[in-house]
Amino acid sequence: MTLTLYRLEGCPFCELVVDKLEEHDLDFESVWVEGLHSKRDEVKRVSGQRGVPVLVDDSRGLTMAESERINEYIETSYAN
Repeated sequence: MTLTLYRLEGCPFCELVVDKLEEHDLDFESVWVEGLHSKRDEVKRVSGQRGVPVLVDDSRGLTMAESERINEYIETSYAN
């Protein structure tokens, strides 16, 4: 399983996702992005938009944005 979280330092929505990943003891890689939207080319390439957080779940071929949706996905997909 490979989970990658695109996040911004100090972003409260990103921290909500980190908390949920840690709650479920999931290993993930953080990709820290630039503060300026115009410099978030990697996020746009991966997700089609420049906002964070963005979670990429390689094992399931899924990419999604928005902390609430991501947390619902983690709950339904990885709850013990």
